[in-house]
Amino acid sequence: MDQLLGLLPILLMFVAMWFILIRPAKKRQQETQNMQSSLQRGDKIITIGGLHGVVEAIEDTVVTLSIADNIRVKFDRQAIGRVVNDDLLKK
Repeated sequence: MDQLLGLLPILLMFVAMWFILIRPAKKRQQETQNMQSSLQRGDKIITIGGLHGVVEAIEDTVVTLSIADNIRVKFDRQAIGRVVNDDLLKK
């Protein structure tokens, strides 16, 4: 019984760390995966490097972005950081 009580603080710390660090990180990772898999042509996006563009074409793992008139670049789908909401641009 004393050994079990000695392990209780370690178990409580593990549970606390899971709720504070691991669980939110997994949730953010899942949200990012969902966003990247739901990309559509015409979406305005920002890459993880800060490049702004509009999705022109989507392949399995590659997204073609239009960054200016007649300028298109290909990025890995995982390089898409976020989809920009038009409401945020108007403010």
